[in-house]
Amino acid sequence: MNTPGHQSSPNRLSIVMPVYNEEESVQSTIEELTGVLSRNVIDWELIAVDDGSTDRSLEILSELNSGDARIKVVSFRSNFGQTAAMAAGINVAGGSTIVTIDADGQNDPAEIPRLVQAIANGADFVTGWRKSRQDSVSRRLPSRIANWLIAKTTGVHIHDYGCSLKAFRSEVIKDVILIGEMHRMIPILVKRNGGSVQELVVNHRPRTAGTSKYGLSRTPRVLADLLVARFLLASTSKPMHLFGKFSLAGLLVAAVSGGTALYYKLADSKDFIQTPLPLISVFSLMFASLAFLLGLLAELLVRIHFQQVGPPYKVRLTLGF
Repeated sequence: MNTPGHQSSPNRLSIVMPVYNEEESVQSTIEELTGVLSRNVIDWELIAVDDGSTDRSLEILSELNSGDARIKVVSFRSNFGQTAAMAAGINVAGGSTIVTIDADGQNDPAEIPRLVQAIANGADFVTGWRKSRQDSVSRRLPSRIANWLIAKTTGVHIHDYGCSLKAFRSEVIKDVILIGEMHRMIPILVKRNGGSVQELVVNHRPRTAGTSKYGLSRTPRVLADLLVARFLLASTSKPMHLFGKFSLAGLLVAAVSGGTALYYKLADSKDFIQTPLPLISVFSLMFASLAFLLGLLAELLVRIHFQQVGPPYKVRLTLGF
């Protein structure tokens, strides 16, 4: 079953909330959130995306939907991950401005008007910075290392890539393809598409119920997606530009080493017998050929651009659309 798409409403605010086994906190979080929205926003919708929860989360979301038509639900058939949940919510969001927020209550809904105002002032994308993060050292330290590594690798200097409290212009975020753990790389992807990126310090609260479901086990996948994001920044829509540089470098080394070896041979120099230049020339030529072929393959993959793959999730049901 495919999720329905929507035309963006110019005055609507869409809130996207991934939910995975948060029966202890999701109702109180949504009630607090709807209170903030009702006081500050005229036209809004909340899209809760159940990421294959095995507890009562979906049941609670269904009850909230039956009591308020502005609360909409997308439910996955299985657990596809936080990025897929965000992508599904963004895909069906009907607002011109979209905000993402966690369901565990640690993101403060009272910060949403500030983020929305920054978008109204001209920003394309605004991300929260949990400057005083209320988590254990075992969670904060790896996160700080990851933030530093991502910023240094990509050149997009954001303090807190892991903060889920973000706001976007609809047309900016809907152009971004989210797979793997790419929700952390949204600032990089927005920047690559020419959008402006802004960061605001936001309040972060201790978790009062349940435990974190999206934890450090995703670190290897985050690192893999970092390499993908770095590749996207380097090559934009022309991967051959990147691989072509490697291919040309290999050809240059092959030409220099091969030419020098040929000179030694023609000069009947004893150095030709001992020099590794012929071997270097052959391997450099092989490297250049491989880089060229990889560039061609990458070009083909970019042109396909997931048109035949479809979204990285499967929806079981939707409510309120």
